[in-house]
Amino acid sequence: MDLLKAMRTLVAVADSGGFSAAARTLGQSPPSVTREIAALEERFGCKLLARTTRQVRLTEAGARYLADARRILAEVSEAEAAVAGVHGELRGPITVTAPAAFGRLHVARRITAFALRHPRIRFTTLFLDRMVNLVDEGVDVALRIAQLPDSSATAIRVGSVRQVLCAAPDYLDRVGPIREPGDLQRVEGIYTATFQGPWTLIRDGKPSLVKPPSRFISNTIDGAHEAARAGIGIARLLSYQVADAIAEGSLVPLLQEFEPDPVPVHVVHLEGRNSPMRIRSFIDYLVEELRQEPVLRND
Repeated sequence: MDLLKAMRTLVAVADSGGFSAAARTLGQSPPSVTREIAALEERFGCKLLARTTRQVRLTEAGARYLADARRILAEVSEAEAAVAGVHGELRGPITVTAPAAFGRLHVARRITAFALRHPRIRFTTLFLDRMVNLVDEGVDVALRIAQLPDSSATAIRVGSVRQVLCAAPDYLDRVGPIREPGDLQRVEGIYTATFQGPWTLIRDGKPSLVKPPSRFISNTIDGAHEAARAGIGIARLLSYQVADAIAEGSLVPLLQEFEPDPVPVHVVHLEGRNSPMRIRSFIDYLVEELRQEPVLRND
């Protein structure tokens, strides 16, 4: 039995909903389609399709095998394309998620460059300040800035970021120098809707929690960033979010010796090396690019 041919037959029957329709799609006779499915079922010792006079439906075993068959056939097709020298003709959809500011600053331009190189790729981006469920929302690649729990996902570390307390120079002129965590009790904090403190600082090797009072809570990182630059208070933001402002002097980093350990940044995806070629190629490109990004080199 030609196993790949039988897999294609099963896919055709499932997609068309019947043996006769699959036969027309494949250019075969209905009896030959029936024989190939029967040979598969004999090989595995179980029914893959449940037949009635009106319909054909997948059994539980058939549904599982169909998913594997689709993946195997896709991999075979991509391998043939690579050998034929058309590896550059990647095509199909890729959905990418990242935190909003990180996506805007460091992912969007990488996606654009990859899309220009591979015009048959269709990108969808979800740059959001919430945790996106990869399965429920159909996401292929995610950027995660966090300590990751154990899961079935594949995570590739590309760097880390620091948690930076910062304020505008004129605000520090008004409140006086900030030399130790206790000094934060006399300032105003700027928070985001997704995290309203307290802030964790490390003193003598032990965590210390501090939560200054606040009159400004922003639903976006950009809003908190702007409030800090305007001199409303002190914000805790990630190092990549404030690198430019610190370099130009509009924000000043505070209490750096008390910062907690850097937060890792990972490229996360679900299927490992079983991902389609277009997704593997994009992940390889993104990992290489981000590992060269200066703002992620904090270890």
